Amino acid sequence: MSLADFLEYELLDHLFGIGAYSAPTMYVGLSTADPGDDAAALAEPSGSGYARVACSGWTRTTNTIDNTAAITFAEASGSWGTITYGCLFDAATAGNLLLSFVLDTPRAITSGVTPRFSAGEFNVTLA
Repeated sequence: MSLADFLEYELLDHLFGIGAYSAPTMYVGLSTADPGDDAAALAEPSGSGYARVACSGWTRTTNTIDNTAAITFAEASGSWGTITYGCLFDAATAGNLLLSFVLDTPRAITSGVTPRFSAGEFNVTLA
């Protein structure tokens, strides 16, 4: 997992009382490439029913945050490509990349497939 530059700066501001950062609604997205810390190489699917999914309901155990409910995307109506990264954003479209992580197993999303992270499968760990 990699924190995006934007989130690193916001966390530093929050930690030291600079500015006023508050947790946004989180949106889970997908990418066919490593977006990098600055999101310059973000490659989200476009069209064919793809949209980021709003996600709330998190639980923390020590240094890991897990989703408490399934995160289910719309059924693909065409190819989304081979998804290799999961991402977390602060907006349904555009907005800021907060973090990204490589999937254990890349997955080709074709028409009729409904991508999903089961409860407890979307993990954010700080070591």
